[in-house]
Amino acid sequence: MKLVVLAGTPGSGKTSVLLHTIRSLIKSGKKPAVVKVDCLWTDDDQRFSKLGIPVHVGLAKDMCPDHFTIYNTDAMLDWGASNGADIVLNETAGLCLRCAPYPDECLAICVIDVTTGPNTPLKVGPLLTTADIVVMTKGDLVSQAEREVFRERVLDVNPGCIIVEANGLTGKGAFELAEMVTEGPDVCDNMVLRYNPPLAICSLCTGETRVARKHHMGVLRQLDGFMEYRGE
Repeated sequence: MKLVVLAGTPGSGKTSVLLHTIRSLIKSGKKPAVVKVDCLWTDDDQRFSKLGIPVHVGLAKDMCPDHFTIYNTDAMLDWGASNGADIVLNETAGLCLRCAPYPDECLAICVIDVTTGPNTPLKVGPLLTTADIVVMTKGDLVSQAEREVFRERVLDVNPGCIIVEANGLTGKGAFELAEMVTEGPDVCDNMVLRYNPPLAICSLCTGETRVARKHHMGVLRQLDGFMEYRGE
């Protein structure tokens, strides 16, 4: 069984890229299954279902979608195996741009939108810096010079990654991605994350709605950058 975690910035075209990649995988004789993780609602499962593959939706709701993904990794793999899949493709969202949803025994793919500006790779964090493959989308909307600058910024923060230029409308890059997925690692027991997730242990996370600092406990970072723990 192979696990592919596909994450990226909102609106970058993750689903479209994944749809084209799945078509290529099916043509090569593979049996993919998709777990789509979103926050409150999605109808992307209908798009995946048209490809005739197993699809499962997970809604994180009050939980960070990437934390939700990490917590349910074993369940995703068990579900994929029960549906006869040899590849589980998990699409999740890096909403805070600091999440790190990749286990060590997966193929980690980060999808990033070139039109968001040349400094975007510097703002994304482990979602990009720990990925095996970085997929640059919407490159047809900017100049060649802008694409080259963006590419260099990606390599500045993740010099070991493979960069694929893809197009969610035409399917450009999908065949190349499918080949990399096929050659990706097999999962094993006792997977660990490549990078620690962001701190999310505070009273806001447990439902506190009052704004004043005196009402808050947990791991807190102040405006001047000082981090403290308040509580028992």
